[in-house]
Amino acid sequence: MNWRAPYSPPLPARKARPDREPHISVMTIRTRKFFGTIALLVLVVFWSLMGMTVAQTPWLANSGWLQAIFYVVAGIGWVLPAMPIISWMSKPDI
Repeated sequence: MNWRAPYSPPLPARKARPDREPHISVMTIRTRKFFGTIALLVLVVFWSLMGMTVAQTPWLANSGWLQAIFYVVAGIGWVLPAMPIISWMSKPDI
């Protein structure tokens, strides 16, 4: 971002570089969102199945405090692996 005073003179125009080819994106945003949605669905199913498996262990099932902590961590924890997927999905086409 360029921070300048309100009445400062305009910046000189940039010259195009002929030695560079324009970057063509292999995946459009629509394709990334499709694959990202599938990845998020797989993540949520896997996370919930693993959470149910861990929740049934005897050391966790016998303690109310450990269950409360586990369910808070398991409920919020899936967001951390989902954030890179969502940021990749929302990248604009170049």
